[in-house]
Amino acid sequence: MALTSDTASEIDESPEKEYLKRIEAIFFISGRFLSMQELISLSDLNPIIIKELVEKLKERYNKDDSSIEIVERNGLWKMDIRKEFSDIVNRLASGSSEFSRAERETLAIIAYKQPIKQSVIIKIRGNKAYDHIKKFLELNLIKKKKSGHTHDLSLSDEFYDYFNLKDSKDLLEQKE
Repeated sequence: MALTSDTASEIDESPEKEYLKRIEAIFFISGRFLSMQELISLSDLNPIIIKELVEKLKERYNKDDSSIEIVERNGLWKMDIRKEFSDIVNRLASGSSEFSRAERETLAIIAYKQPIKQSVIIKIRGNKAYDHIKKFLELNLIKKKKSGHTHDLSLSDEFYDYFNLKDSKDLLEQKE
């Protein structure tokens, strides 16, 4: 059998297809934002290939008019459902795999009491709350403003986007 240009391109594309499937599976099963370092360690691929594959996944989901999308935020990536389908997801999902129960409780206190001093959150939630706050800041879910020896914490606009809420009134309705 002679090697034609068609079979040569099939051979070249074969590993890429497998890599693409690998990255897609990682996104699917993780259910949370992943850093480049996490993608490298989970996929055993180099960052240049990973960036290309993430872009191909984005294009695929956009081209196929899919209900799924790849979201990028602050150098982190996540497979997610498009906002127009969030009502379905919210009805089906009782919790979020993105955050631990402790993280959700910390975020709930910030949302309910905002603006709230970081020192008060630490007194209420303990030292682990420093890690929670750091994660929320990395995801741009909260804002941090210097206030004396501590910081004032409040929700960011990205918080409302992230949880598919229009504004704080929507948040209050969710509480009820």
